[in-house]
Amino acid sequence: MSAGPDEHELLRLTSAGEPDVFTVRQRGREIARAVDMDGQDQTRVAVVLSDVGRDLVRRSHEATVTFALRTEPPGALVIEFAWLGDDPLTTLSAGLVTAQRLMDEVRVLNEAGRSTIRLVKHCVTPARLTAVDIARLKAELNVHGVASPLDELRAQNQELLDTLEKLEAKRAELARLNAELEETNRGVVALYKELSEELEETNRGVVALYAELNEKSTELRTVSEAKTRFWSNISHELRAPVNAVVGLAQMLNAPGSDPLTIEQRKQVELIGASGATLLGLVNELLDTAKAQSGRLVPQLAPVDLTAMLLQLRGTMRSTVTSPEVSLVIDEPSAVPVLRTDETMLLRILRNLLSNGLKFTERGEVRLTVEPDGDDGWIRFTVADTGIGIPAEETDRVFEEFHQVRNELQVRGHGTGLGLPYARRLSEILGGTLVLRSELGAGTTVVLRLPHRDQEHVPSPAIGTVLVVDDDPAFQKRIAHLLTDFVERIVHATDGRAALDTIAADRPDVVLLDLQMPGMSGRHVLTVLRQKPTLHDIPVVVVTSAAPGGLDLSSAGLSAALLLKSDLTDESVRLAITEAFAVLARTVPT
Repeated sequence: MSAGPDEHELLRLTSAGEPDVFTVRQRGREIARAVDMDGQDQTRVAVVLSDVGRDLVRRSHEATVTFALRTEPPGALVIEFAWLGDDPLTTLSAGLVTAQRLMDEVRVLNEAGRSTIRLVKHCVTPARLTAVDIARLKAELNVHGVASPLDELRAQNQELLDTLEKLEAKRAELARLNAELEETNRGVVALYKELSEELEETNRGVVALYAELNEKSTELRTVSEAKTRFWSNISHELRAPVNAVVGLAQMLNAPGSDPLTIEQRKQVELIGASGATLLGLVNELLDTAKAQSGRLVPQLAPVDLTAMLLQLRGTMRSTVTSPEVSLVIDEPSAVPVLRTDETMLLRILRNLLSNGLKFTERGEVRLTVEPDGDDGWIRFTVADTGIGIPAEETDRVFEEFHQVRNELQVRGHGTGLGLPYARRLSEILGGTLVLRSELGAGTTVVLRLPHRDQEHVPSPAIGTVLVVDDDPAFQKRIAHLLTDFVERIVHATDGRAALDTIAADRPDVVLLDLQMPGMSGRHVLTVLRQKPTLHDIPVVVVTSAAPGGLDLSSAGLSAALLLKSDLTDESVRLAITEAFAVLARTVPT
């Protein structure tokens, strides 16, 4: 894949190791900036170069990286990785997955013992450049110095901070629009009531007015759903670069890395700590979005409270930074067996204890567990001797992003999502979370959970799973993730074959791709939901499309959703469990 006649080479580099990946990433961002790409596109180009470069380094390939400009419309920045060997990156490699998401064109070629990846990002500026402009740019790039890895890390960290600031601005704008829509909806409801009284006598225009009101209500629901999707999508986008910052900082401080001065080591540790903080904030945002969207389904099982509290004591001990503060976790006594989701319970308790330690300068933070009367509940109490919360703020602390302003809050880190997330998890577990506080006298938070079996959707015991997808690579990957908890996996490559397989050998769960040649996955799902003998089969829709682009529930096509970009053991298990829950809520027995 050599450059065409309308492509002008700017720079050629060699990538053989991790330091070269830094250089390629830096020079790529410089070229993107030189051709007037906006900040987000510059970051996209840099992230793709970093991920693809690391993939090649892991495979021990020495690659030639060529940067060129395409001047014929549409103008574009063209980047080519080329190396000797018959080992091209597969479509499942991290670098190619990132490139396919962030670049406009991605092509992989392997011929005559030479492998090539060609990446294209469209931009307007190259079409306006003259031959003199391109020559000057090429000369500037060839004499420009290369920054150190530490400078590159700082630049990447700054990009992340800028992205988070833009995210906050967009969130504020979305909140404002949501408030305006709510106000509009209240006005429309009032107008509807007034017009209804008048139209009782005339009976004219009722249908038109009803349609208008229905449209406004739909818009309001759409905005609320868009907020949750926005949080989830932007959190996924931020995870990769934040993980890169943390990983690179750890690499620089690793025992086998090049020696650093004391000051350099302090700076790298600061970068790593900042990256870890950012990663925690992004994870909080993503967890909150999942909880709000209903995608968190509890996995109920008996919990050994003594062992769980011992584990909690060990993990939280390192977070106590002041010798004047004691963390006390009492041993549970006379507590009946608790059947709940242990992971969710640990997240709630860690959140409450972290809050207590953060706002306590001296004294203690104590967790006690005890039966709550004879009504079948267990009470978890987290009490601290900290600064407390003003009475007018006790309700607002459960609002998302709200933080009580005080000296300790300014010095600490947080998003204002912890307590809302903890309350949402307690509700998912069928419990309650109540906070009591007095300014200057500390705070007490009480979590109440039922210990007896409550009505819930059971964790499914999976015998046979049918995977319907025409991509062999995806079938292989999903089979690997299903092996540990599924007895048998059956494959079908199109909709017709899927229906024939289901008729001959009914599966326990169907994983269904919507986009297939011939009979589409949507048609298969429609048949399953309309046929009385098949309507109660749980279905997980597996798709590459954004969640907002699918509207299955409105057509009565009940199914769970699994994104191909988020395939992990945990996400697959969660999607299958959710498929059983969705079926229980929507399909009549």
